[in-house]
Amino acid sequence: MATGPLPHPSPLLRGVGVSPGTAAGPTVRITERAPVPAAGPAPSDPAAVAARIGPAAEAVARSLRERTAGTEEAAAVLAATAEMATDPSLISKAETLVTEGRLPAERAVHDAAEAFAEMLSAAGGLMAERVRDVRDVRDRIVAELSGTVPPGVPDLDRPCVLLARDLSPADTADLDPSLVLALATEEGGPTGHTAVLARAMGIPAVVAVRGLLEHAAPGAVVDGTSGEVALHAEAVAARPAAAAGVSWDGKGRTRDGRPVPVMANVGSPADSRAAVEGGAQGVGLFRTEFCFLDAAAEPSEATQREAYRSVLEPLAGLPVVVRTLDAGADKPLPFLSMGEEPNPALGVRGLRVAFDRPALLERQLSAIVGAAADTGARVSAMAPMVATAEEAHWFAERARAAGVERVGVMVETPAAALAGPALFEAVDFVSVGTNDLAQYTFAADRLSGALAELNDPWQPALLRLVATLAREGGSHGVPVGVCGEAAADPRLAGVLAGLGVSSLSVSTAALAPVGSELAVHTWEAYGRAARAALASGSARGAREAAARALAEEGTQAP
Repeated sequence: MATGPLPHPSPLLRGVGVSPGTAAGPTVRITERAPVPAAGPAPSDPAAVAARIGPAAEAVARSLRERTAGTEEAAAVLAATAEMATDPSLISKAETLVTEGRLPAERAVHDAAEAFAEMLSAAGGLMAERVRDVRDVRDRIVAELSGTVPPGVPDLDRPCVLLARDLSPADTADLDPSLVLALATEEGGPTGHTAVLARAMGIPAVVAVRGLLEHAAPGAVVDGTSGEVALHAEAVAARPAAAAGVSWDGKGRTRDGRPVPVMANVGSPADSRAAVEGGAQGVGLFRTEFCFLDAAAEPSEATQREAYRSVLEPLAGLPVVVRTLDAGADKPLPFLSMGEEPNPALGVRGLRVAFDRPALLERQLSAIVGAAADTGARVSAMAPMVATAEEAHWFAERARAAGVERVGVMVETPAAALAGPALFEAVDFVSVGTNDLAQYTFAADRLSGALAELNDPWQPALLRLVATLAREGGSHGVPVGVCGEAAADPRLAGVLAGLGVSSLSVSTAALAPVGSELAVHTWEAYGRAARAALASGSARGAREAAARALAEEGTQAP
């Protein structure tokens, strides 16, 4: 590990910190983009050329499935990308461009994929998250057809800091944390695949760093907490993220003993096992979509019960909050037949899907209750994408009728955050999804690199909504937790506790960093830091104000 002063930086750039920690090392730059294939010459045998596209796509999918993934999130990304590579509509469109448009196979795949990407981009919201995936698949199939190597992360032979315009989900998914000390990108946002996967793997990361690739610096220091990237005129010695202060006894509490349970976000049996091994005090977000995503028809109640049981078994005796199906036009499921919407991010999604299909929700709730009985997990249920107290009452009535003893809702819209006493009269708890709450509060697509600062969870306006919700929840005896990505930032986790948040739910990789950081300061100190952040005028100002307030207390245990 390097000691002593680092070389003089030139320059210091700022982006949005999305995975906490600081690391330094020599840089590896990923700047190239795949060129647009030539539109000619026209194939002499269009049928034979078109017939090459399907096998090339299958080869890409096979390669993606064979790649090693270090986390469940990464494995899911690789599987989804492989599935997209063999999408029949993409292959059919490309084949038609060859046979009818007389394009070479490479250009046909490029144009077909780009048409899909533009359509997804225009839809906005979560549909736009798939644009990077589509273009990644496009480049891989084109490379397979042309016998070249697609742009991406090169083979690494030493620890380094990655600098890139953006990273494809598949490339990010199989990064080796022992070789990638940190990463920084010019594009992307705090809830994109790069950010989510970096957090899951514990790699410090900063996104939306404007001008990052304009400087040919051979060394860099990346601070994933502050969002700063210091580029150096000479390579710096490799220094991994500091490990000090990450020991944790498995009990979330402040230095003076105020309990703030630290729980895990899970979406598979492997996630549950990892959460238990990581010391999670329970699960604050169990995503149930995993048993719906590849289903051509709605899974039966028995199938769902078995799937949920496999996730709940390792969690016997622990509290688990199960989120009901979070799907809709922006995350289409074949059996829902939702049709097209002009703006899916503002359309029928989350609980709204169940309003016209109450039996769908009732079968899922019954399966959840059955799986809880099978395993001994202490299960609660919550609904996603609730906007009004009336919707909360609608869900609570059905959940309790199904046998759910503890019922809650996710707060992902400003309307729900400001619903007041009527919301708390309907439920036993609420959980804040900071990703969507930020997107809807600031009218800023959470995947837009240009708008990434607006989606920074340190934004004072977002913190004020959380503070209002926590204050009103406390006055009604209703716990207010946070299960969004904001909770995974150790310093922000303390500020959230200072705002009155009662529990935090994070990725497994963030359990120990968050739990150990909470124990550094008293609850009163976190309260002062929270008030300082609320009084700031920007995300950066809030982050700096909180740091100053906490520094005043010191870090020595009494």
